[in-house]
Amino acid sequence: MLTPELLPRLQRLLVDADLDGWLLYDFRGTNAIAAGLLGFEGLCSRRVFAFIPREGTPIGIAHAIEPGPWSRWPAAWPLRTYTGWRALESEVRTLVSGKRVAMEYSPGDAIPYLDRIPAGVLELVRASGATVFSSAELVSQIYATWTPAQRASHERAAAHIAAIAQDTIRHAGAMAAAGTPAAEHELQQRILDAFARAGLETDHGPDVAASENAANPHYAPSADAPRLVQRGDVLLVDLWARETGGGVYADQTWMASLGEPRAEVVAVWEAVRDARDAALELLTTRIAAGEPVRGGEADDAARAVIEARGYGPHFWHRTGHSIDARELHGSGPQIDNLESRDDRLLIPGVGFSIEPGVYLPGAFGVRSEVNAFVGDDALLITPGTPQRDLFIV
Repeated sequence: MLTPELLPRLQRLLVDADLDGWLLYDFRGTNAIAAGLLGFEGLCSRRVFAFIPREGTPIGIAHAIEPGPWSRWPAAWPLRTYTGWRALESEVRTLVSGKRVAMEYSPGDAIPYLDRIPAGVLELVRASGATVFSSAELVSQIYATWTPAQRASHERAAAHIAAIAQDTIRHAGAMAAAGTPAAEHELQQRILDAFARAGLETDHGPDVAASENAANPHYAPSADAPRLVQRGDVLLVDLWARETGGGVYADQTWMASLGEPRAEVVAVWEAVRDARDAALELLTTRIAAGEPVRGGEADDAARAVIEARGYGPHFWHRTGHSIDARELHGSGPQIDNLESRDDRLLIPGVGFSIEPGVYLPGAFGVRSEVNAFVGDDALLITPGTPQRDLFIV
């Protein structure tokens, strides 16, 4: 959240980027980055702007009927109000005319997670005399980085999640071996119950998928179409949660075979695991050496392994997503050179997932997911002991 304590650092970044300011915009929650930085709680039903200049005091623009969301805006910072569109456009023009401003805009929609400003608002700002640049690097530096307390929260959640995933897999194996197999949605509920006992919360999910269902990367189990997890199945467990009341998400995927796996299952698992490790090795080496590295390079490293094993056409998604201080699928640098063109550097303080996968429709899918955090001179990986071999239960 933008605070008087954070302001000097942000203004130094604006000076370094040769920008006159950062113009934040939100309407009905369309820009989570702006809402998060401004500390908004609840819905903004009218358009809002905030201008953070490279020098001086930030200025907010709120509708007269809606001061509520601005309750955390510092009292020493001006908050101007408007009622009609003419007044709003006049205020915007006064703030940005002749200035170089950053906004949550990605040319060509290269980074969809950043592209939060409607085309009409861009037209309005440009017509007001401003030159608009992407806020991509500012978002990485100010919005996407974790504090030490947030990192500690993530690590605690990650340890719980790893234990819960392994317990769920063992339970699925025991139930199948006893001749009373559990359904996917029952295992899902078991995980949610374990989250509650551990003091964790999640926004949806988790995903529990057997064999052919694991070949759908965004499969969701359902009590309306129950699928029993039985001997001979491949089992994928993808679960994510954070400490209740806030904290940074941890997000992991674990794989198992109920009974001895077929040779093809082992081959796919090894390709995915080795792809994961290739991305992690690239990142670990570069960061330890103090060399710049981008998420797309890690994506390329993982994808090269899977392509070399002959499964390239079945790796359908990016290698990983940003996990920022507020969102599971965050606005920081993505580990991606397939779905989007994110060329931002992986800077100290950002976190993300590494989760390559191979999906064989009608048969099975395999994904292995860990999380990583960029420290000043080292890469932190959670869980501390990533899965090396398929669980056989």
